[in-house]
Amino acid sequence: MKATLTVLGSGTSMGVPTIGCDCAVCHSRDPHDRRTRPSVLIEYDRYAVLIDSTPDFREQAIRENIRRIDAVLYTHTHADHILGIDDLRPLSFLHKPNKLPLYARQEAAEFIRTMFRYIFDADYKFGGLPLVELRAINGPLELFGASFEPVDLIHGETEIYGFRFGSAAYLTDHSQIPESSFAKLDDLDILFLDALRHKPHPTHSTIENSLQIVERVKPKRAFFTHICHDLAHEATNSSLPAHVRLSYDGLKLDFEI
Repeated sequence: MKATLTVLGSGTSMGVPTIGCDCAVCHSRDPHDRRTRPSVLIEYDRYAVLIDSTPDFREQAIRENIRRIDAVLYTHTHADHILGIDDLRPLSFLHKPNKLPLYARQEAAEFIRTMFRYIFDADYKFGGLPLVELRAINGPLELFGASFEPVDLIHGETEIYGFRFGSAAYLTDHSQIPESSFAKLDDLDILFLDALRHKPHPTHSTIENSLQIVERVKPKRAFFTHICHDLAHEATNSSLPAHVRLSYDGLKLDFEI
């Protein structure tokens, strides 16, 4: 089945430009250097699945003219991946009388339920709330005729999820990929990897580390995401192999799901 992946955001947790920064990338005129917080949208048949709802989701949805979301998958609970939950409201209303399903690993779902207590706690019910329902991920998800398989990742000292769907995989915010996860990354057309910068970071992969992963996994195409303001888009791409590129906000890729 044909599918399209849209990169809603390709930036790090503070976004690019970063508030108060005077570096060359933050002041770049190249639109590819403007990076909102990291998220992708997968569309197939008549359905749309969102991975992470960032603080920039409203801006991303307006920019890409998003008219529906049928499910949301969460990689983990850091602020740059979940704080756009309230902006799901207008899209969640389309599912009345049902609720928009939000999927996360068990401990992440519990964290989201507590953090957004006003949405999920009956004592806080009032008008204008998102119509959403949390569901724990306990293995591969079958969503509207496509399979989304969680891929275990290590983000600093935290276990999080990436996702494999069809011939594509989206792995953001990782410092390590457990050996057991590589078996889920065979025969990929598209692989997204965290590649924050060149300098080592305790919770994120670097360009160099992610290039080693690409060399091992051998996808047809690889794209780096969660990019900080150390990396200029054009200059960095010129240093990468031809089948590896920095992603950018608004990038659209077709693949089989």
